[in-house]
Amino acid sequence: MSSVSLSSQLDKVQLQRYLALPQGGLCLVTYVWIDHTGERLCCKNRTLDCEPGSIEDIPEWNFGCPIHQPEGYKGDMYLIPVRMFRDPFTRDPNKLVLCEVLNCYREPAEQNTRFTCNKAMEAAQHFQPWFGMEQEYVLQGMDGHPYSWPQGGFPGPQGPYFCGVGAGRSFGRDIVDSHYKACVYAGVKIFGTNAECMPSQWEFQVGTCEGIEMPDHLWMARFLLHRVCEDFGVIANLDPKPVQGDWSGSGCHTNFSTEAMREEGGMKFIEDAIEKLEKRHAHHIRCYDMHGGEDNKRRLTGAHETASIDQFSAGTANRGASIRIPRRVDKDGRGYFEDRRPAANCDPYVVTEAIIRTCLLGEIDSD
Repeated sequence: MSSVSLSSQLDKVQLQRYLALPQGGLCLVTYVWIDHTGERLCCKNRTLDCEPGSIEDIPEWNFGCPIHQPEGYKGDMYLIPVRMFRDPFTRDPNKLVLCEVLNCYREPAEQNTRFTCNKAMEAAQHFQPWFGMEQEYVLQGMDGHPYSWPQGGFPGPQGPYFCGVGAGRSFGRDIVDSHYKACVYAGVKIFGTNAECMPSQWEFQVGTCEGIEMPDHLWMARFLLHRVCEDFGVIANLDPKPVQGDWSGSGCHTNFSTEAMREEGGMKFIEDAIEKLEKRHAHHIRCYDMHGGEDNKRRLTGAHETASIDQFSAGTANRGASIRIPRRVDKDGRGYFEDRRPAANCDPYVVTEAIIRTCLLGEIDSD
């Protein structure tokens, strides 16, 4: 099997000829949503008579669900636009629109975790919750092998690849830079990018975002990543432990603060939040990957800058802890903390909702 897809090798000069054609004042809108797995993304396109000025100008739509239909299924699923971005692939005036999914009864579909997340964010908005999420991933060939790794073998051990520069240390930078620019053009609040510890492993950060904006922007950043990788003929793998052995896993470290944490004397509120997180450790582990903690078992081993999945820990500048307090925060006595437990394939709606409900809304786990 080829390491890149055949479609990526089509003549892109020909594609640009068609993309450059005038649209006659029409607007092309790509509806984006999360499928029934809660992990994969879907999209389809629609033509509007003019460029929308706001999300309210984007009409609801629907899609048929030929597989995985729930019992009693009676028709199409509804796509409810919730956030609009510029389209970096077909460019202005065209749009990308993130959507919630409702079932045939106009109730939140089973995979619609945004609905309850938004409820929690609304209940906690007076705390001014800020988030930043660090999405790690591995570039992978169509043959299932990490991109640029020797066929049937392994590259040199970890060490020189983190933030590496040079042909022998950096693999796939064209893809990463293309994704970065696509996010900036689209209006995604991307903070930065860097190469990670394992060769062909990368990270981008989204934030600072407030409330529901955080998971919305991370999901769109993921869509853009998969879409850019499609053009280059490779896959973005978000598995928490994509390669077994002495290789780093992929996480989605989540930084969190409230207004009180950011102000003078904020360390007290940070410590209070960490104490609450410790009491609900098992609950958060269940929330922090797509399979109730099963994927994260392969990643949270206590090695490769992770904590053990079974034990909660916290510490200043400790990248082997469940919760890390940055050294500057400890020095200033205010700021934010980093939850290092979420896996790369987490649902950011579920992760941010769990943090809000534990740290701010006073919910107690049933365990």
